[in-house]
Amino acid sequence: MRAWEFSSLEQCVTYYQDQIQDGWCNATWDKILCWPPTPAHTVSRLPCPPLKGVDPSQVAERRCTGSGLWEGRTPQEGLQGGWTNYTTCLIPEIRELMDKLYAKSKEDAQLKLQVAEVSRVIETVGLSLSLASVLASLAIFSYFRSLRNNRTRMHLNLFVAMVIQVMVRLTLYIDQYVTRQAAQTSTGIDNTPFLCEAFYVLMEYARTAMFLWMFLEGYYLNSMLTLAVFTDRPNFRVYNLVGWGLPVLMTAVWAAVTSVQHTGTECWWGYNLSPYFWILEGPRLTVIITNFLFLLNILRVLITKLQASVSSETQQAKKAVRAAIVLLPLLGITNSLQMVHSPLEGNIVEFAAWSFVTTFLTAFQGFFVALLYCFLNHEVRTTITKCVANLSTQRLLPKRSKRSHKNGTVPSETMVGGEEALTVLREVRSEAPDDPPQATSSV
Repeated sequence: MRAWEFSSLEQCVTYYQDQIQDGWCNATWDKILCWPPTPAHTVSRLPCPPLKGVDPSQVAERRCTGSGLWEGRTPQEGLQGGWTNYTTCLIPEIRELMDKLYAKSKEDAQLKLQVAEVSRVIETVGLSLSLASVLASLAIFSYFRSLRNNRTRMHLNLFVAMVIQVMVRLTLYIDQYVTRQAAQTSTGIDNTPFLCEAFYVLMEYARTAMFLWMFLEGYYLNSMLTLAVFTDRPNFRVYNLVGWGLPVLMTAVWAAVTSVQHTGTECWWGYNLSPYFWILEGPRLTVIITNFLFLLNILRVLITKLQASVSSETQQAKKAVRAAIVLLPLLGITNSLQMVHSPLEGNIVEFAAWSFVTTFLTAFQGFFVALLYCFLNHEVRTTITKCVANLSTQRLLPKRSKRSHKNGTVPSETMVGGEEALTVLREVRSEAPDDPPQATSSV
């Protein structure tokens, strides 16, 4: 058996029971590797286990002292105990991360790990709420013909990219939780070669597509407000090529480089810490910077137009701030915090503030976009209200017709000039499929 295939101290000791000698360090299991009996004043070396963040081509060390005890073990600890040096096993990115985490003290590192666990719970809740909100928005924009226009068509593409990215991320999180709660030998997506890499590639593709559709949203809005020759008829062939086709090329290049250069650990674990990840992060950061410039230009145009009106400076400022708040999640500018390295060397308050704020803004991004551009949109609310009113009217008409026939009277809605009939006709006509689609307000 290989050293990492043992699952208990008893199994390890039984396997090496014929090699035990006086004055030697006993066989022991450190919950990762099974160490054989070792002579005193000797350093035992074993290949590193094939775990996440670990390079299996390196070796771990464990020293047997002159007293026949493993270094770091006391006689009271029995067969188990001692210290194993796994430092050389860690890939460089993880080693640097661990050095920062434990820079102050072990207690400080444990507190930061607890903060990270709470952040994961917040992220899971935010992603779940975002998924439900974006799916509801997709259903609303797809169902009502009056809401279909160039603006909502771009929203639909952005929402689809968000849905794919969130669903893959939630699937991986749930799989990780189930795998860790089950037995050590249980398998899932997170520890199955090729399958886990495929999920990571799909997630990064969807995330890249989401960023590019955010760029197209910013470009479209900026063009509508600033270019006098803009026709309001975007070429969706080009938009789809940029929004869905370009991410294929970018993700393929990144995946090919990562598969060759980042092979020292299981399932590309820690790939987001490697320099090769900037093949994707670089263009994403460029999108954020470009959209920030779009936002500044949009606010400049808005303030210029407001200054030409009779509104007070306070009202002008309020409208400008409101427009900025509405556009921030749509343009993905809040994602810039996620690209800043976590302050692991800082104190616990600084790390917790960064972790909670970053997690909240990125995990709930889909919810904010759906809330601002669908649920709070005036035209969407008007359309849904009108649809509900029509359904209520359709349910009431048969009941009133039956009641009128029983009484021997003619229902008022069939009489020429009846007010109720005119109201119903107006509502039906307003929902007629031949009516031209109305433009959805952008903010």
